[in-house]
Amino acid sequence: MRHDTLVDAIGNTPAVRLRVDAPEDVEVYAKLELLNPYAMKDRVARRVILEARRTGELREGAPIVESSSGTMALGVALVGTYLGHPVHIVTDPRIDPVTLAKLEAMGCSVHVVEAMTAQGWQSARLERLTDLMRDLPGAWWPQQYSNPQNPAAYRTLADELLADLGTVDVLVGSVGSGGSLCGTSAALLEHLPDLKVVGVDCVGSVLFGQPDIATRRQSGLGNSLHPDNIDHRLFDEIHWLSDDEAFDATRSLAREQKIFAGNTSGSVYRVLTHLASRAAPGTRIVGIMPDRGDRYTDTVYRHRPEGPIATAPAEVPFGTTVHTWSRAAIPRRDRPVLLFVESNTTGTGMLALRTATRLGLAPVLLTKDPARYPGLAETGCPAVLCDTEDEAALRAAADSAAAGRTVAGVTTTSDFYLTHTAALARALGRPGHATGTAELCRDKSLTRAALHAAGVPQPAHVVVDGADAVAAAVARVGLPCVVKPADGSGSQDVRWCADAASARAQAAHILAATENVRGQARAGRALVEEYVDAPEYSVEMFCADGEAVCVGVTRRTATALPHFVETGHLFPAGLPGTAEAALAECARQALKAIGFELGPAHIEIRLTPQGPVVIEINGRLAGGMIPELVRAATGVDLLDQQLRAVTGRPLALTADRARHAGLRFVTAPHPGRLTGISGTAAAARVPGVASVVTTAVPGRAVRPPQDAYDRLGHVIAVGSTPQEVETALDTATALIRVETAPEP
Repeated sequence: MRHDTLVDAIGNTPAVRLRVDAPEDVEVYAKLELLNPYAMKDRVARRVILEARRTGELREGAPIVESSSGTMALGVALVGTYLGHPVHIVTDPRIDPVTLAKLEAMGCSVHVVEAMTAQGWQSARLERLTDLMRDLPGAWWPQQYSNPQNPAAYRTLADELLADLGTVDVLVGSVGSGGSLCGTSAALLEHLPDLKVVGVDCVGSVLFGQPDIATRRQSGLGNSLHPDNIDHRLFDEIHWLSDDEAFDATRSLAREQKIFAGNTSGSVYRVLTHLASRAAPGTRIVGIMPDRGDRYTDTVYRHRPEGPIATAPAEVPFGTTVHTWSRAAIPRRDRPVLLFVESNTTGTGMLALRTATRLGLAPVLLTKDPARYPGLAETGCPAVLCDTEDEAALRAAADSAAAGRTVAGVTTTSDFYLTHTAALARALGRPGHATGTAELCRDKSLTRAALHAAGVPQPAHVVVDGADAVAAAVARVGLPCVVKPADGSGSQDVRWCADAASARAQAAHILAATENVRGQARAGRALVEEYVDAPEYSVEMFCADGEAVCVGVTRRTATALPHFVETGHLFPAGLPGTAEAALAECARQALKAIGFELGPAHIEIRLTPQGPVVIEINGRLAGGMIPELVRAATGVDLLDQQLRAVTGRPLALTADRARHAGLRFVTAPHPGRLTGISGTAAAARVPGVASVVTTAVPGRAVRPPQDAYDRLGHVIAVGSTPQEVETALDTATALIRVETAPEP
């Protein structure tokens, strides 16, 4: 076949029938992507670079910067340098000498990071890449893990399979960035709706619910991060192989099929042969073989196993931690349903839906108003419209959403729906809080009564149901005081009051409201509380099997008085051990007082010279992206653990790293109409910054924060010390400008 350029030679790889031990009429094919000029990722490099040039995102002659330790680096080098772009590859010490030699021979600049950071080698490479993007004017980053052109590039692979084979019953592929198997299977499913998709991962990769082992030796598959390009809804079955098993399989592929390939192909081969030996007559199975073996001559091909090699996979429930070859079935058409009763809007709600999908569940959002949730469509989670205030309507919607499938659990990420969730879980016989416990969390006046009965330290307080009672309440608790609704959330209508008149006015304001921001009836009560002038912390707790575990303590900063809106977090708080232990024990006693026994809790405490004082008990995961800080600092994914708890799965709350993470919220300096937020790209390039997110759209009315809904975005940074984190946050937030126009 004639090609005018080397770039045109990418693709059109052969599908070769393998000789395997299988029942009669079972056909097994290897799609030899390793016969691209360099490897399978040549397809991605061609697609993303040509598309970026077409749209003008990549200018003629501009530098290209990519993070890769393998075949994506080679593909970008091939296409990028061929088209006249300087190419910079950021990699790590695991890069093999052959790949390094090829990159340098093609004229690339190769940058090797020296040590892992917060989330393994990937995060270390991304931090170095950020520096290069800052230092190279006009540089462009293909972003293979999130660029939608990555999976789109594999539509040509699917077309080739259809043209060559006509039909495919089972498709097997390795999973790293998610592009190849997800892109190919999504395109094939348009024509072959009964196709079975089998993913191959490695032990110690987080992609399918396993704990991260940064020292794993396989390359080309597995990950320490969750790439956006993986669509977990496409998979029917997952296999995990250890390093020893993958390397042994790779040598078997060469010996038995004469295909000298890398460990990704070897892993696929091991799963292919297993599936073939058990397939029904007439089944056609295809495995995608990504790259050649020349990179692995001194590693994979000379490796000697350190332990036994499994001859068949262990059958495990999805979510079980594995150490050797194992498989879990997650049929995409019959996954257990996880019901979400509404969601929060300013924290991790949409991320929770994605996490549920990663856990092999089918998340469904029961909601009165899907439009309330920006980003819902991107999660792929279906929304079922119902009156979430009506218990009967909620139950009917749950039954409709399940459509005969197993309901694995019921949960929420919103304070406003704790009691609704508890009632629905009870009705469906799923794990959940007692309704009384949920009510104690939801109504702060009830919380105060329970803490008082248990002798847990808290501010002096009086519950009022009329403004006329405020003067007596102030006389009892003293001035200054804090006035807040009994059933509020997100610091809304919480106010510091210096005198009795302002306390009365605030109470009157609270009591005049008959509905909250969700349209729910208000409790008709306010709390007048002693103002505890002491540093504020939140204790992140997790309860299971009768034990309340302290995951860590977060240091919180807030706006200047009279409001109490959080402006930033630091996790862990960096307290002396005795102080942290005192906070943790106070949180345990608070949870015991309200009968809290399942899942995450976020307890706000002020630490006075006399000891901890409980301000609030939030019977759900912390908002404000604190779970993301916990994950970056410790490796513990609290969202993942919450969903495991409500579906009765084993938990993993032990930290696997000791880092520090912090967050600053983006807020408006003065009232007006938002016209834009600038400086975010520069802020994202600050060393140590992990993410910069804006959530507000131009045209919105903004103001200096008076409640959590006034926040416009956030910056997250990760480092080895609290000082590193604070410096990164200070530098990044100084670069961000919230631009407003005066109100008409």
